[in-house]
Parts: sequence; structure tokens; C-alpha cells
Amino acid sequence: MKIACVLGPKFEDSEFREPHDAFRDAGHEVTVVGLEARSVLEGDKGKVRATVDKSFRDVKPDQFDALFIPGGSSPDKLRAHDEAVAFVKAFMRAGKPVFAICHAPQLLLTAEEYKDHRMTAWNTVQGDLKKAGANVVDQEVVVDRNLVTSRQPSDIPAFIKASLKVLEQIPARR
Repeated sequence: MKIACVLGPKFEDSEFREPHDAFRDAGHEVTVVGLEARSVLEGDKGKVRATVDKSFRDVKPDQFDALFIPGGSSPDKLRAHDEAVAFVKAFMRAGKPVFAICHAPQLLLTAEEYKDHRMTAWNTVQGDLKKAGANVVDQEVVVDRNLVTSRQPSDIPAFIKASLKVLEQIPARR
């Protein structure tokens, strides 16, 4: 499967690196999509760096089977850009798998793609989602149709397991 990973500055190091590597280890192709191709982004802990493979201008959602959104400050920074919001919205509208951890549902809020899904997020983001009318629960991982969400770095193992299980259910492209 081809997975787009939307990434901006100050992403949460472990929430990017661990799922990214697990997806690749499972045989999936992960493309880092951001605001500027070939830019180098640093995680908020300074332990992980990532290079943006393609800009939002260079890709279309229909080129990918799934979307991965790490947390940290990255989702908040990306949701200020229409092209990032439109990219996320397209995946949700198409019913493609979306894997969102920690602060990642901030992008779903801005894209207005949260109302019909049960989800979780970082505790402060849970409050924002509830105020917006989302169906929010406080669990380590929530799978609701195409959407997999988790709260925080300690939930990463459950997040990876659930995300890989969702990917297994998608028919291979021909």
C-alpha cells in the first residue's frame, strides 16, 4: 500500500518515527508530504529528522491508499495551509484509511471531517473535539471505519497494530 504521511515542523518524534518504520517494515511505501519538497523537518524533541519527499502541490490524494498524520505541533502548523487541509479532507471524503495520533485530529477539525466518527486524541484536543460536537472517547486506540486514532506516545504500539490491521483489509491495487 502507498501511504502519505503529512508532516510539518515540530512533529512528535516517536509518533512519526515508530509508525513510519512499522509501515515500511510491513512492506508499505511511505511518502512524506509537506509544504516544501526536500525540506528537512525536525521533531519537537530534536531526536528525529525527516525529509519531505513531495509537496502538496506535487501529489494528489488518489495516488495513495492511506493517510498517516503524526502528532506534535505539526498538525496545528499544517492546518493553517489550505492545501494541507484539502489533502486530509479528500482522504476522509473518499473513505480511505486515515491514521491520526495525538494532536493529529486538529487537522480533522479544520477539515470539518470529525462529526460522523468516534475518535480519541491528546487530552486537550479531546476537549476541542467535544466542543465541536465530535464523538470522543478516552481510549488508547479507536477504530471507526476508515479512521484510526490514538491519544499519545504511550499508545503507539496499539496505534500501529490497529493501523496495520486496517491496511490488511484493503484490496491490493492492480
